[in-house]
Amino acid sequence: MNACARPALRPLRPLLLALAAASASPLATASCGQAFCSINTNWHAQGVWTEPGLRLDLQYQFIDQDQLRRGSHEASVGDVPRHHDELRTINRNWLGTLDYAIDPRWGVSVTMPVTSRSHSHVHNHHEDDGSIAHETEAWNFSRVGDVRVVGRYQLMGDGLSPSAGVNFGVKLPTGSHKVDNADGQRAERSLQPGTGTTDGIVGAWYRLPLQDGDSALFVQAMAQVAVGQSDGFRPGNQYSVDVGWQRQLAPQWAAFVQANFQLRSRDSGIEAEPEDSGSRKLFLSPGLSYAIARDFQAYAFVQLPLHQHVNGVQLTSDWAGMLGVSKAF
Repeated sequence: MNACARPALRPLRPLLLALAAASASPLATASCGQAFCSINTNWHAQGVWTEPGLRLDLQYQFIDQDQLRRGSHEASVGDVPRHHDELRTINRNWLGTLDYAIDPRWGVSVTMPVTSRSHSHVHNHHEDDGSIAHETEAWNFSRVGDVRVVGRYQLMGDGLSPSAGVNFGVKLPTGSHKVDNADGQRAERSLQPGTGTTDGIVGAWYRLPLQDGDSALFVQAMAQVAVGQSDGFRPGNQYSVDVGWQRQLAPQWAAFVQANFQLRSRDSGIEAEPEDSGSRKLFLSPGLSYAIARDFQAYAFVQLPLHQHVNGVQLTSDWAGMLGVSKAF
């Protein structure tokens, strides 16, 4: 976007289209703590970068899931008998996105995640004498995850007027689902960098510029559904609704506040853990962006849980963070 951007676009000028709508709010959470931030960075839905051209975004996410939760309440290790007692999962996610706007209406985005994940749990198994042995198992790996290819079409509007559009695409099974630890133990399917399935993605957004000319509201709804299963595993359907507000604070600074709701149904299949998968969560996500130079920006968000309800017993986090840089060409 050029330096003389129109006032209604200024609140969002410091950012590029970082992720396509579906890859912006992945709902990958499970019993052992696999996770991505659900912060919405689909800036096209908010009236930014509708001009034709190529954009590159690099994003880092940090989620430390060290709190066990049972339903809506905190739990302790061993409160509920399980084959595995989850201890902790640390997710360090890198997401690279190439976005190409064909014209002001049509565009396509490709996002590749690289996940560095460490996880530990206590394996409980029965000995021949009837006693129960408790063995700590751990995984520490860095792998490419599942790539998302998402197209978009803007149905109406521009940066100065209310706008609306749709997203459609697929999540591809590019990430491995057969990662072992140093002892040769296969990680649980919900911990793996990939699900092994091809998922369909659909969504829609609406953006409303406010009368002050320096702020805007948006709402977006998304769904991701696996097409079939892979090696005895089918991830639960994922749904999200995001509501956000942006405002320009100064020529180089902008502020953001989002409410992110996500719902995931239980995983299924012989390799799944349906009793400890699926959740509904609501987050508050404030953020800031800074324009380093023309067409080169940095941004940061923190995500705070307002409500978390999980099926069974699952690992959750008290906060998550996101840092990103964006460049247009």
